Amino acid sequence: MTVPPPAAEAPPRTSLAPTPRTLWHRARWYLAVLAALLIGAGSVAALGQDHRYPPLDPRSYDRDGAHAVVALLERQGLKAESTTDPTATPAGPDTLVLPEPDLLSPAQLRAVAAARHHRLVLVAPGPAALSALAPGIRQADDTGGLPYASVRSTPAECALPEAVRAGSAQQGGMLYTSGSRGQGCYPRSHGYPLVSLPTGDGRDVIVLGSGSFLSNGDLTEDGDAALALGLLGSQPRLTWHLPDYSVPLPESARTKSFGDYLPSGWHWAGYQLAVAAVLAALWRGRRLGPVISENLPVVVRAAETTEGRARLYRRAKARGRAAEALRTAAAHRLAPALGVPLRAGAPDPDGLCTAVADRLPERPAGDVRALLYGPPPTDDAALLRLADDLDALERQVRNP
Repeated sequence: MTVPPPAAEAPPRTSLAPTPRTLWHRARWYLAVLAALLIGAGSVAALGQDHRYPPLDPRSYDRDGAHAVVALLERQGLKAESTTDPTATPAGPDTLVLPEPDLLSPAQLRAVAAARHHRLVLVAPGPAALSALAPGIRQADDTGGLPYASVRSTPAECALPEAVRAGSAQQGGMLYTSGSRGQGCYPRSHGYPLVSLPTGDGRDVIVLGSGSFLSNGDLTEDGDAALALGLLGSQPRLTWHLPDYSVPLPESARTKSFGDYLPSGWHWAGYQLAVAAVLAALWRGRRLGPVISENLPVVVRAAETTEGRARLYRRAKARGRAAEALRTAAAHRLAPALGVPLRAGAPDPDGLCTAVADRLPERPAGDVRALLYGPPPTDDAALLRLADDLDALERQVRNP
């Protein structure tokens, strides 16, 4: 009974699916970047929860807030309140503070003017707000003067009672003209950062170039506190408007951009340059046709390459270079036949000459060295003799 040979074990099956370790090495940098983004987003969200009020907000205790002046007025018995609707009709004599009058629409400006507040305080108003609420007052740049001045200590130099009691104060910002009926205080250059305009029946409008003297941080400078309390505390009620900063600025109140100062004709020139650039890009980027593969026109044989190289040597009269090439090739062919090892890509000269002399006793080692490592030939005839001698030496070594 013949026992069948045991079946050969199947080779272990190698899976080409990536292992968890491989997946981790591939994805760890992407996961690290994703984690950094999540941490950054969380940090920004956490910092964003810290609510900050805008400048000159009566609820803000920050340096640029206006809570201190409101608290001082309330301590003196004045009733202060905030409102988001400046068009409401006042219940009695009051002072309305508009920290951002340029954010009001033309309809709101007309409603504020019709409400006839006993005192209206405008902070850095633009042309539209001045035209509606303080007619006759204009910005200083409209008359060729400087439109803005830095905030610094400035003497009052006017007869306004509140300014006279306060004396020097930190004034600056936008500059305005006083007009024919207004009274300018704290003169700077060709304008005033504070202008008082009476509107009749004991009512007036106060135009301020900057509200920095009303802020918590500057209230203790010079006569800022006295001026702020005098301007805002003249009536028993104070209404402070809280601007809606999400409303876009009216067209008349927007700051001019660089394009506004360019003549209208330059826009057409810009369009023409853009069209020219596109046409130039299309012209330079055009394709002349599809890329095609082309076979070599001829096949050059190795013998022709050798002959061409020889002709170059002959034309350059490089007999030494040609002799060196012949001797090096002969030495590389003789060394394997004689068992001489190569060192640094070349056989040892002494070892090769000794091996040739042992193989061919009739040839001394000195003659072999002169043939393989001698001086270069001096003419073409000597080069030809060298080539013949090398060829004869190889034949004798292979067939002694």
